[in-house]
Amino acid sequence: MPHELPASHCATVLCQVPAPQALAFLADGLQLGRWALGCWDTTPAGEGMVRGHSLFDDQPSWVRPVMDRERLAVVYHVGGAPDALRPRIRAVVEPVEAAGQQPCCRISLHAERAPGMDDARWLRLMRCHEVEVLLIQARLALPPHSPVP
Repeated sequence: MPHELPASHCATVLCQVPAPQALAFLADGLQLGRWALGCWDTTPAGEGMVRGHSLFDDQPSWVRPVMDRERLAVVYHVGGAPDALRPRIRAVVEPVEAAGQQPCCRISLHAERAPGMDDARWLRLMRCHEVEVLLIQARLALPPHSPVP
């Protein structure tokens, strides 16, 4: 295990979709349950919150994604109970201009180490974000679902 871990972490990926599409996806709490390893299989929990569970230990988790359209960002208020949410994770979308290519964007997940978080938990969070950006990229690459008649 590393001797000294950083106090913040960023994982980034390039996605072949327009920035507004990526931002809407990242702000969708139900979609969150398809890529966030710590809040899997989300269901609505009221007041803009979703409830999921950790794939590591099946513990319940709650998240309230808060979109900032102007900054092309989503702040995830995360906690182990609906009344214990804290703004812990931030997703940022950056449009990427490429002449003659379809619109694309860069998506970054940013995290700050919480006070009292032990090294093992922090290392796991960093590795999860590195996988989660790949899941986001893969999900955004899927063709849109056809409406059910």
